[in-house]
Amino acid sequence: MEALQGQLPFLLLMLVVFFFFIILPQQRRQKKEKNFMNNLAKGDRIVTKSGLHGKVVELNDKDNTCVIETMAGKLKIERSAISLETSEKLNASKK
Repeated sequence: MEALQGQLPFLLLMLVVFFFFIILPQQRRQKKEKNFMNNLAKGDRIVTKSGLHGKVVELNDKDNTCVIETMAGKLKIERSAISLETSEKLNASKK
């Protein structure tokens, strides 16, 4: 019982550190990605997670897809395939 009391503050500290360095940043990232997907609009320049560059020409809320125009033509992709970080950097340099 005495050994457990000595380890309790250490375990609580580990849980707090785990929360602040693992769980909280993940929740922030998910919220930011959800806002990005909801604010996606026609004309936005995007980069997919596989590296395709294009411009959004059509959004479909029914099946959560979008049509992008690339130099090779038009492609229908899932919105979840769009890279948040790269697209934000691309749009920031445009402004």
